[in-house]
Amino acid sequence: MPTTSPRVSDIVDGLTALTGTDVGPTRISGADPITPSPHRIGDASAAAIAAFGAQISALGDSSGVSVSVSDAVDQLRAAYLTTINGQSTGSVAEDPTALRNNDFYRTADGWTFLITTFPHQRDAVCSVLDCPPTKERIAQAALAWNSVALEEAVVAAGGVAAAARTAEQWAASPVGIDVARRPVIDLERIDDSDPESLTAPREWPPLNGVRVVDMTHVIAGPVSTELLAAFGADVVHVTRPDLVDPHPMPALTGGGKRNAYCDVRDPDQLAELTDLIADADVFVNAYRGLQRHGLDAEHLAQRRPGIVVVEYHCWGSDGPWGDRGGFDQLACSATGFSLEEGRGGPPTLPPTHLLNDYLAAYLGATGIVAALRRRQTEGGSWRVRVRLARVCTWVQSLGPSDAAPDIDWGARSIDLTTVDGPFGRIDEPVIPIIFDGKPTPRPLAARPLGTSPLAW
Repeated sequence: MPTTSPRVSDIVDGLTALTGTDVGPTRISGADPITPSPHRIGDASAAAIAAFGAQISALGDSSGVSVSVSDAVDQLRAAYLTTINGQSTGSVAEDPTALRNNDFYRTADGWTFLITTFPHQRDAVCSVLDCPPTKERIAQAALAWNSVALEEAVVAAGGVAAAARTAEQWAASPVGIDVARRPVIDLERIDDSDPESLTAPREWPPLNGVRVVDMTHVIAGPVSTELLAAFGADVVHVTRPDLVDPHPMPALTGGGKRNAYCDVRDPDQLAELTDLIADADVFVNAYRGLQRHGLDAEHLAQRRPGIVVVEYHCWGSDGPWGDRGGFDQLACSATGFSLEEGRGGPPTLPPTHLLNDYLAAYLGATGIVAALRRRQTEGGSWRVRVRLARVCTWVQSLGPSDAAPDIDWGARSIDLTTVDGPFGRIDEPVIPIIFDGKPTPRPLAARPLGTSPLAW
């Protein structure tokens, strides 16, 4: 990590510069260290959230935004702070033990993070290690492997894994080199079209009338579109009926969205989806392979000039690991972030447990709103790409925090709000942005999967 650390306001300015837009003032209160992390995860959270808030503020004619670092860092653990009818989100999953096997496993020469959340991921790990799906047996079998060899074998079997590399090892690798040359908010104009004014300019919330098709899963993509919905966008979340997220996720990340089923392998359903996207302003994707169905940015820009296409990927869909899946924890493991968190001991996740997913959500949403603003004046079709591994290295690039490992940060009071809806009572963290002269929207109710038609 670098030895000098920019101020949070300068970090916000750097993120805004990546979007090619101008915004009003942002005020940041507090600073790291907030948590025991040796990284500036609080400052990074505040900067990402403030950058998004500034784009919304500029679109909605607010004069500026304020963000607290201590409130911002709580967004990274929103999945653990949220309750559904008084129960933790993990306890109401179909299999409450599903996440427990996701961990760093010691190997013959180091550590590898293995994920077994979904059945196909569990099966890949267990087929490679030739063991039953218990943490003890997985740990025993992993000891016979080298860390990178285990990573590669699990990936070859259709699973996901990442060896715990040092930051230097990551930076020297082909994928590390590729990721490093990309901006953390990768916004580019991909085609020409006439300028388009938003349906309700200068109204509040300012995204009223913006149509968004959301084909994402788990956290990063769904949270970004949940933010858009909170600020007025009409969001239709689309998922394959046989490839759904674990039960708590729609309640956690589906606020304000309609939820439709679509199997793109069926030509008739694909045609319906394509028609839906043709009337959208934004298409957000976090699945690999959709280009096989004509759902890549270039084809969509031809079908719907002026569209904003958003791509979430752990490693970069056009890079050396473009065909690999990935999750928040794997980015931490591969980039050296986790070994740095371990302070010379075994690799660990940050104290918030999650990092890249929530930061990527706010960074992606920042790029989306910036693209919509630029479309108003410049026209064009736009692509926003966010890579979880690049988010990780961006946090590392902010310099170290001087946090003591024993900071007691868990005792702080958390500002929660209550939303009642089809899932019952959901208590979750508030959106941690204060807008000058405008109210901050409250989170909206979520709907179960498949309860909406594939239509506007």
